[in-house]
Amino acid sequence: MSTFLTPPAQAPVDLTALASFAALRGQLRVSLTPRCNIGCRFCHNESDVPPPLQRLDRSRQPRRRELDAQEMINVISALLDAGLKRVYFTGGEPLISPLAKPVLSGLPDAGPDSSYTLITNGTRVRANRSWLRRTRLDKVKVSLHYFSDASLYEIAQTKVGIAAVLDGVDAARELGRRVELNCLLLKENAHEVRGILDYALERRLPVQFIELVDTDFNSGMAGSALSADGIISHLRTLTTDEHTEVAGVGQGRRVFRIDGVEVDVIHRDLGRYHVGQCGTCPQRSACVEGFWALRVDHAGGVQPCLLRDDLRIRINDLLDDPTALTHAVAHHIDAFTQGTL
Repeated sequence: MSTFLTPPAQAPVDLTALASFAALRGQLRVSLTPRCNIGCRFCHNESDVPPPLQRLDRSRQPRRRELDAQEMINVISALLDAGLKRVYFTGGEPLISPLAKPVLSGLPDAGPDSSYTLITNGTRVRANRSWLRRTRLDKVKVSLHYFSDASLYEIAQTKVGIAAVLDGVDAARELGRRVELNCLLLKENAHEVRGILDYALERRLPVQFIELVDTDFNSGMAGSALSADGIISHLRTLTTDEHTEVAGVGQGRRVFRIDGVEVDVIHRDLGRYHVGQCGTCPQRSACVEGFWALRVDHAGGVQPCLLRDDLRIRINDLLDDPTALTHAVAHHIDAFTQGTL
């Protein structure tokens, strides 16, 4: 059940919690669609019903789109004005959304300290590169959780071949933006992890290796989770340039630099950033994320935690009033961080 908290009309709203979240490099993740043309088994779909479950059970459908492109841009602008710095566009696969082109083409100037990042499976980048070149995107992150047709099929049950994904990486590089790779560590791709690393290093692409996050949707994949210890040990044979980052939001990470290329590993052993509501959260023992992203979805929802759909609020009635929208989100984040929801 969603909750909608509204600050008292006569009282000023404290933006401290929102500002602190931004200062700790918290992300604003904007989900343009819950649909995807691949549908990986582990997908959490930003807490909407993921594509694999949509296919298995037609009665379980994601939220309907309720925001148009301009409303989505207005939300992003209001939250940037409130101090958020890092905006990530996600899905599903964002480039299959009818919102993708008008939203990404209409983004406001984020300012020198802010950034826009597109997270994509790569398969639609080349088809959209002409207009993507003209956007304000700073970065494209391509998900590369597989390195062969066999592993792609095993993980995503799709007829799309790995060539389409790798071509998407090349197309992203042609945009003239920073390109990075993401790889989720799974037993299904364990034999390919070093190949993915070599591929990234040969192309001088930063790459991030991530341990599986448990959600209600992928609970059946617990046996597929792969520890990051193996890739960490291998990286230590390639470089002595290593440091850990535990400041800011989200999980701690181990950062390696190999011939100038950054490789980082999201490693649960380093802990995560829990605040306020996290202290009494029934999901805390399973949580490997902490509070690191504020999620906005195409249905007009705002959610401060991937694992807690009950903390989602709706901002649909506030879209024409940026001040009220910002205050409602700030009030919600403040209540979350203070543990008073």
